[in-house]
Amino acid sequence: MSRWAALIAIVTAFCVGLLASLSLRPAPGGGTPTDQSATTIVRWRMPVAFNTNLPAIGENSAWVSRTVASLSDDRFTLEVFEPGELISALEIVDAVREGKVQAGYTWLGYDQGKLPVSTLFGAVPFGFEPDGFSAWWYEGGGRELAQEIYRPLGIEPILCGLIGPETAGWFREPIETPDDLVGLKIRFAGLGGQVIQGLGASVTLLPGGEIFQALERGAIDATEFSLPAVDQQLGFDRVARYNYFPGWHQPFTSAHLAVNLSAWEALSDTDRSMLETACTAGVTRNLARAEAIQAPVLRYYEETGVSTEQIPGPILLALEVESARVLEGEASRDADFARVLASQRAFQADYGVWRQIAYPARP
Repeated sequence: MSRWAALIAIVTAFCVGLLASLSLRPAPGGGTPTDQSATTIVRWRMPVAFNTNLPAIGENSAWVSRTVASLSDDRFTLEVFEPGELISALEIVDAVREGKVQAGYTWLGYDQGKLPVSTLFGAVPFGFEPDGFSAWWYEGGGRELAQEIYRPLGIEPILCGLIGPETAGWFREPIETPDDLVGLKIRFAGLGGQVIQGLGASVTLLPGGEIFQALERGAIDATEFSLPAVDQQLGFDRVARYNYFPGWHQPFTSAHLAVNLSAWEALSDTDRSMLETACTAGVTRNLARAEAIQAPVLRYYEETGVSTEQIPGPILLALEVESARVLEGEASRDADFARVLASQRAFQADYGVWRQIAYPARP
């Protein structure tokens, strides 16, 4: 059993047990529970950052919404709004904080310009893989750090989705040396965008729905976005034939349910537990599905002439060196960034000892 499969099994068992504990059971004497949540109707609007027809990264928000409705017998509903339908995909956290909506399903790193530390909760170049991030979040103090940072902003952050490494990007032309990045117009997000910009690329941040047109008309020369199964559905392989790996910039990618703090505090204990449990189950299911559906896409690429490439060593080394520089620079300018980064590095160092001796090396 792989380490990710083991993690999925453990979290699934936890979720099953917790879901069972949330079931309404007869009270002593044959009555029913008196918790007001049994009759309180909760209707929340939930804009999402990724279209729900996208595999793994998009469909998970809809699954969480259906799960909450099912657990509550449709008493608690999260009404999903596609990107741009109600709120721009890049402005969800602001809308939640301002009370325009009660919750939003998003990648926290989109707020990097306003809250630099947000990217560390979303993806870290050359950082955690999914097993390490989830261990840090649930057991290593990550969730508590996020709460300390987001609650004063009026947000309750709940980890609600998780996938493995993305592709490193789609390029019209092959890249061989760091010089090939100089002047390259590329769509990138988060800390990875800062890193590749530091090596001379011209970086643009675009929502997923706008990338294909920008790539097709030449407004950008290359792009990164997500997993192969997602990128293929968005059609990147039709206009850029070189797909590079590994996903150095996002070895894990997390999604969070950002909940308006006042709305969160107004929920009953049972409803808060139900929402957290649905999201924890969403993390498990999301990672399992994301891992399961990539290989067929890679086979399809091989059959259709897409070049699946490894980033040349000199470029990968340059990216790693620049990543360290960017992380240190951000930490020197922002105290929250510094303490979250220190927490992640300390946990990663300890966890690495276990991981190195516990799992067989892979070629």
